[in-house]
Amino acid sequence: MKRYVALARVSSREQEREGFSLAVQEDALKRYAASTDGEIVRLFRIAETASKRDERKTFKELIAFAKKNAEQLDALLFYKVDRAVRNLFDYVELERLESEHGLAFVSVSQPTDNNPAGRMMRRTLANMASFYTEQQSVDVREGHQRRVQEGWFVGAAPYGYRNVRKDGRGVIEVDPSRAETVRRIFHLYAYEPLTIDQLIARLADEVLTYRPSSPRFPRSSVYAILRDRCYLGEVEYGGQWYPGKHKPLVDRATWDRVQVLLGGKTYRSHELTYAGGLIRCGHCGNLITGEQVVKPSTGKQYVYYRCTMYKLAPGHPQIRLNEAKLDEQVLAVFRSIKQPDTVRDWFSNALREWSKRERAEASTQSDVSQREITLLQQQQDRLLNLRLLDEVDADTFARKSTELRDKIAAASLRVEAANRDRGEQAELAIRVFELSQALVEKWLSADYAAKRQLLEIVFSNFTLDGATLCYEVNKPFDVLIEGLISSQTRGD
Repeated sequence: MKRYVALARVSSREQEREGFSLAVQEDALKRYAASTDGEIVRLFRIAETASKRDERKTFKELIAFAKKNAEQLDALLFYKVDRAVRNLFDYVELERLESEHGLAFVSVSQPTDNNPAGRMMRRTLANMASFYTEQQSVDVREGHQRRVQEGWFVGAAPYGYRNVRKDGRGVIEVDPSRAETVRRIFHLYAYEPLTIDQLIARLADEVLTYRPSSPRFPRSSVYAILRDRCYLGEVEYGGQWYPGKHKPLVDRATWDRVQVLLGGKTYRSHELTYAGGLIRCGHCGNLITGEQVVKPSTGKQYVYYRCTMYKLAPGHPQIRLNEAKLDEQVLAVFRSIKQPDTVRDWFSNALREWSKRERAEASTQSDVSQREITLLQQQQDRLLNLRLLDEVDADTFARKSTELRDKIAAASLRVEAANRDRGEQAELAIRVFELSQALVEKWLSADYAAKRQLLEIVFSNFTLDGATLCYEVNKPFDVLIEGLISSQTRGD
């Protein structure tokens, strides 16, 4: 009895267009095996739901199985040549099985002889399948690009919108309930002093849900929403942003404010406060890392920090500190910064005197930024003319348009900042001082991101010497630690 390995492959579009399914292919393959007094010892399937990665994995498994069992096999069965492969590289692999391992290539619905003419015919069919796949990919990309250039999304609508069909065409429209949630997220983060974790808690308090199956917003999803330019009315494709036809949910001023507050930092989950390159070991100079340990008896979670060479370097101190010990040392520094209440009035008066000298510079900065906006707007006009004349391609136009819009928005913000009363600078300095007097309270209520920010504001670097946290303090906090009487006093 002959022994065969078979492959059945179909996609949903091909099944609809050509009228054959996996079941049809499998029946045809089994009938062929039975008609030749044979059996299929292994049948590989690639269904319409398979991703490209899964397709490739299945094909590799087929090749590996055939090579391993070549002596016990007679041939490879396929329904058609284009069911076997969709590119010439994979077809070469099948021809190698035939020439090097003696496994014949059999297409049950497109029979060919096992001779030069038959192989030429199979190669022609494989070449046609490869051409069809490549051309289909080009057509899809061009269709997507045309759709995006017209201002429409490709794929699923972002949170706050929903996919609908109008006049036989897929478009997106505002989802009223979720759109209000998106606006609320931007407003809370832009205009109230909330961290992302505090924002999520506020959304829960206001009974604003993410999805029915997951009412509480995931941290990563909130971060992604705050970073998504689609809420400005833009559409992303191929790493570029294009003007969209959907209704924006957020105004530009709020968007820019949120981006400034986010500070260009990338969201990372499961962070540890004192890990991530913050502290170096005083013994060997390597980084301090953290680990989370769950106590089996209670299920309580503890965080410990140690040098990365803790167990690797001979003679390295076997010191491991829990997070609470490091917190104690940081809080001791924060407590030493706090000053008597009588300092505040004197400090505020000194800052306001300083702010007077800054007002003169404000007008100059505003003029410079305004001239920059004028030049950028002229560049926008020239870029549009070049696009109308077809002297720049669509991708270059989209990329440069985005750059110019962002530069104009940034310059406009600088104008706004410069035009404000420079007395705000004094108020800002006063708030910094007030922050220094409330570091302990803020630390105790902060999440990971807020704690890291406080550490970066107050300290410049850390070293762990045994169990002692050594540090350098940034200005002006170093002066506050010294107190009112310091080595640099002028006697006043």
